Formats: sequence, C-alpha cells, structure tokens
Amino acid sequence: MSTINDTHPTLVNSIWSTDQTLVRNVLLAIAGSIALWISAKIQVPFYPVPMTMQTFVVLVIGMSFGWRLGGATVLLYLAEGAFGLPVFAGTPEKGVGLAYMAGPTGGYLVGFVVATALVGWLAEKGWDRGILTTLAAMVLGTATIFAFGVFWLGSIIGWEKPVLEFGFYPFLPGAAFKIALAAAVLPITWKLVNKSSKTPDADANL
Repeated sequence: MSTINDTHPTLVNSIWSTDQTLVRNVLLAIAGSIALWISAKIQVPFYPVPMTMQTFVVLVIGMSFGWRLGGATVLLYLAEGAFGLPVFAGTPEKGVGLAYMAGPTGGYLVGFVVATALVGWLAEKGWDRGILTTLAAMVLGTATIFAFGVFWLGSIIGWEKPVLEFGFYPFLPGAAFKIALAAAVLPITWKLVNKSSKTPDADANL
C-alpha cells in the first residue's frame, strides 16, 4: 500500500524516460501550453451553458506531468497570455494581456496553477492509478479552481451580486462530466502503460 511519503513516477516519466530530461520537459511544457490554448477556444455544447475542456486539460496535465512540470506548463501558458497572445477564452474579443488577466475571470487562471500543483502532487503519491483516487483528486483540483475563481469574481463585481449564479452553478454539470472523464481516462492509460511494459503497478486501487 502507498503511504503519504511514497513517490511514484508520473505518467509522462513512465511513457517517455530519457536522459535528456530538460529538453523533454521544455518540449512537453510547450506542447501543454498549446493544448491549453486550444482547449480554451473550443466550446462544447452542454447544459446549461456550453463548456470548454480547459479545466480537464489543466488537471490532466497536472496529474500526467507531476506538480513541478505541470505547474511550469501552466505558468508558461499564463506568461503567453500576459505577453498579449490570445490564448485565453474570449480573447482577443474581451481584451488581452494583463488587463484580461486582472478581469473577472482572473481568479480561475490563478486557480489553474494551484490546482495543477495539487493534483500533480497527488499523482506523485499514486492517486492517478485508480478510479476512486483519480476521482477524488479531480474533485479537489476542480474545487480549487472554483474557489479561486469565485473569490476573485466576488472581489471584482461585489458580493452583493449573485456571484455563485454567475461563476459557479452554471458550470457544475460540465465540471462533473470532466471529472468523470478524467477518472476513467487516467487509470485506463496507466493500465495500457503497465501492460505494454509488463510491469503492472502493484499499488493500483480501483
């Protein structure tokens, strides 16, 4: 059984092990930032509001890359946005750069970094191996994003307004869907990796 002090290899380290770690990490961070960019721009029809897959990508990057590389990837994405690239949802129509990041949705962006580090740390403790632990990690990561986003939104527009109706309730069904999807995808991916390497993870818990 895993303990809190155990450290497990990340999914990326298990799939792509190399001595050229710096080169690999730079390439992965760039690829991850591009995936975040794309996920922010694609809207999927859903009830009650359309959703993007960005929070899914954020948390999967965290759990696949680990907290250091995952956090660095999201920070790279935010740096691209800060320098004026239209990488965020609603850009350039709703502004770009630091002005956009300081707006009503800025808290969710901050939450991306914290949530990525959190789920990445949990993944390094083996939480990405089984359905239940992945589900729990994704719930915690999603809750972190919402906590930062709602607090920031309330600070911007004022708490006398229905902040939860603007920044939380409409997005819950989509968040639940993405959490369930991640809880299925990551353990399945681990099973495929372990099968291909013929070294099943004894700590996997379903």
